[in-house]
Amino acid sequence: MDWALFFSALVSATLFPGGSEVLLLYRLHEGGDALSLILIATSGNVLGSLITYAMGRLGNEAIHRRWLRISETATARAEKWFARFGAPALLLAWLPVVGDPLCLVAGLLRFHLFLFLILVTIGKLARYTALAWLFF
Repeated sequence: MDWALFFSALVSATLFPGGSEVLLLYRLHEGGDALSLILIATSGNVLGSLITYAMGRLGNEAIHRRWLRISETATARAEKWFARFGAPALLLAWLPVVGDPLCLVAGLLRFHLFLFLILVTIGKLARYTALAWLFF
């Protein structure tokens, strides 16, 4: 298990900056097994999104602004995406700027947890797979 990649991906799925994509590409360049590395990165990234979802579900607006440092603008944008596109918007949870607020909004709206996990996992798995395929 590549714990560095796992934790890099986990942190990257929160509001802290992370470089899981770069680390994934580096591990692939070193000759690591693509499938296992993609699954490790995806698992860490989904867990990070699940943490953000839980904060939305369990927290309140003051905590979101203070601890998570998600601006009202980013939250409003994520709410618009979610209202416009619904559940499929969660396939884009990997996007910078919008992805974390989407997960938070899903938690705030008490979106079905199992469906949340499926959609977020598909999007993040597709991203890591495409990255590995494009560069190797």
